[in-house]
Amino acid sequence: MAAEDRQRWDERHRATEESPVPAPPDALRGREHVLPPSGRALDVACGRGAVAVWLARRGLQVDAVDVSPVALKAAAALAQEHGVAERVWFVEHDLDEGLPDSCRGPYDLIVCQRFRDPDRYPQLAAALAPGGLLVITVLSEVGAGPGRFRARPGELRAAFGDLEVLVHHESDGEASLVARRPSTAS
Repeated sequence: MAAEDRQRWDERHRATEESPVPAPPDALRGREHVLPPSGRALDVACGRGAVAVWLARRGLQVDAVDVSPVALKAAAALAQEHGVAERVWFVEHDLDEGLPDSCRGPYDLIVCQRFRDPDRYPQLAAALAPGGLLVITVLSEVGAGPGRFRARPGELRAAFGDLEVLVHHESDGEASLVARRPSTAS
């Protein structure tokens, strides 16, 4: 990511004064029952930490990665405010360079909300533990038209075809996928 992009995200996060409310990722709303009750989670492009803190409050150990130090500072404050600072590890990293070496998995849950980089899809799938859950939401061309940051129709399902798809939805400029890595036979 170019320095200009990092600066743009920092400025965007600086302009937001309100603390976010911990909340599930969009694709899981109403489906929280599929989450693992414990284990390790990865929040990719975590922003101000609403999802990471929500996951930590549910008992998961969370690695939360973002390029913006401004966002990560706000996320750390949110974790402290909600009493889960010891359950969330924040990592400043440019995801255009791949996942950080410290965040290769295996993870029981990986969340990626509003960050799309098809080059990262194989890394996300590879970082899932057997039985691990992937929850991803990206901008989509479906219902919105083409764009540089928008997924093509069927992109998520095709990219994660080796996973068991629990939910797949594309409409109104958004695509979501909830999928599970098959458990290995004992």
